[in-house]
Amino acid sequence: MFHLLLLATVVLGGYVFLTQTLFKRSKCKGNAAMAGKTVIITGGNTGIGKATALHLAGRGARVILACRNREKAEVAIADIQQETGSTDVLYMQLDLASLKSVRCFTETFLKTESRLDLLINNAGLVADGRTEDGFGIEFGVNHLGHFLLTYLLLQRLKEAQGGRVVTLSSMAYRWGHIDLEALAVNRHLGTGRYSWQFFQAYCNSKLCNMLFTHELAMRLKGSDVTCYSVHPGVVRTELSRNVSLWQKVFIEPVARLLFLDPADGAQTTLHCCLQEGIEHLSGRYFSCCAVQEVSTRGRDDAEARKLWEVSEKLCGLS
Repeated sequence: MFHLLLLATVVLGGYVFLTQTLFKRSKCKGNAAMAGKTVIITGGNTGIGKATALHLAGRGARVILACRNREKAEVAIADIQQETGSTDVLYMQLDLASLKSVRCFTETFLKTESRLDLLINNAGLVADGRTEDGFGIEFGVNHLGHFLLTYLLLQRLKEAQGGRVVTLSSMAYRWGHIDLEALAVNRHLGTGRYSWQFFQAYCNSKLCNMLFTHELAMRLKGSDVTCYSVHPGVVRTELSRNVSLWQKVFIEPVARLLFLDPADGAQTTLHCCLQEGIEHLSGRYFSCCAVQEVSTRGRDDAEARKLWEVSEKLCGLS
């Protein structure tokens, strides 16, 4: 009996510890006015993106769901309209695995929309394979597509007063590594048949997100546009939809018990969108609605600048 009580105590203690650390919840308290403002959310038709769109639409923003699948987007829009009463939510086709699609999206947006206040680089995936342009899928979608999207929209952001760029990274950046010379040749950050190999590539892509935000902040100095990277928490989303069946069997019970739901996972993104007075923290990394310290590799000036330059070349910008 004693051993059972001891085991129960250890399990309960472990559960409490995890929910207060790795799976800690937070609440956005930001209250910036959103009426009349325009927001782009990549991957806004599901998960954290949809939860973010729902909240911002409810606050009166014009919300553009920039995503690949029209059918899923229309379902998400119907849900958001029903819950918020907003009629200012729309779909624009964007496939981040295609640089041509990114250019088409920005061309259409710049022709049809007069302002941009928030760009939320939310979409991401864990998978193996290649993009339309031959890049590793995780590097191409998680970093390069968002890099080009942001680059092409910067002028419109500068035209709005206090524009912001929020990029979803992950605490997984800590395990990332970027070989820029190999990247320029191989056009990927890691590949392979096994899940650990494309999980490593995912970590590498999240480090790209951190370095991109760090360098973007440097380049935005002197403007009133700010940028932030975000760890949303460990969230139940479709991020791992491409992993194998046996992995899903293992992950699903843990996810249901411990992982945050998308609404909780959206809170730090919303904090970086709505919290006033954080402009001096441009380029910084946020988790649990608070700024966090970053490891040396996530704020390396030289590495961030080199990644930007390589990204420009890969996108045909230089």
